[in-house]
Amino acid sequence: MRVLLKLVCSGLLVMTLSGCGINNIPTYDEQVKSAWGQVQNQYQRRADLIPNLVETVKGFAAQERDTLTAVVEARSKVSSMQVTPELINNPEQLQKFEAAQQQLSGALSRLMVVVERYPDLKSNQNFLALQSQLEGTENRISVARRDYIGAVEKYNTEIRTFPGRIWHSVMYSDLEIREVFEATAENAEVPPSVQF
Repeated sequence: MRVLLKLVCSGLLVMTLSGCGINNIPTYDEQVKSAWGQVQNQYQRRADLIPNLVETVKGFAAQERDTLTAVVEARSKVSSMQVTPELINNPEQLQKFEAAQQQLSGALSRLMVVVERYPDLKSNQNFLALQSQLEGTENRISVARRDYIGAVEKYNTEIRTFPGRIWHSVMYSDLEIREVFEATAENAEVPPSVQF
């Protein structure tokens, strides 16, 4: 009889704990990591497209070397950064990474302005395909960032509110609050001005 009572109590305890949010924190932590992986995936897609875009533009706009050089240098800077899973746990490194990505976005914006000056380039099928891919990638980056911010918000809310706060302090105290993306450039809401 005692064994049966212990078994029933253990079963009830397991069911109660599984339904009270004890697994939410690690679940949300994994969602944050997954969302960050998608952000990195989209940045990699952009980095892979840029050399093709630059080579296509070079043939038409050799005199716009400064803009092309800015794109190549920004891509190089982004590529040289060590992107590890620990990056999302280090707000300073995350900010540096995002600043490099913003610099690359700005250089790509200037490159698109150069394209407007060369009608032959705009009508080139290879360029049109690359431009479309790049624009799509920029949109995907935006969506991936939005999803990451949403996952971080859900995770942070869980460990700051009841009952997640209790589970966090008791079982998951090693998991810290996550940082979200923030605009890195001053006046980021103002489009960059391009002058030649």
